[in-house]
Amino acid sequence: MTLTFNSDIYSQLLSQHQPRIIKTEEENEKFLETVEELLSHSHLTPEEDALLELLVKLIEDFEDKHYQLNYSTPFSRLLHLMEARSLEQADLVEILGSSEIVAKIMNGELEITKKQAEALGKFFHVESNLFIC
Repeated sequence: MTLTFNSDIYSQLLSQHQPRIIKTEEENEKFLETVEELLSHSHLTPEEDALLELLVKLIEDFEDKHYQLNYSTPFSRLLHLMEARSLEQADLVEILGSSEIVAKIMNGELEITKKQAEALGKFFHVESNLFIC
């Protein structure tokens, strides 16, 4: 089954959330709340997924510019997404392959591979390059 992208629905989402270049902390917080709301859904429509991707990019751009001291890493992004969804390490075993691999990644002993990043991106509905250095 292939899901099709509905431009009208996406236009409604854009109108509702009005994504734009983030210039203030308040705007950033507002869009972070929307991202967390979208991440709380078990299944996203293609239109919601596109909105999520856009908002994550806008937030990243704002935070890269304003929080350079708190530079995020693939690991910190993973932790943030896990926290937003109230996930534990055990929830990643099926995605990353084994509890040993998950533990090593969480302990900083292993970096996330491209294949694992792709699986995480699909699971969290974000770009896989978020998980790669």
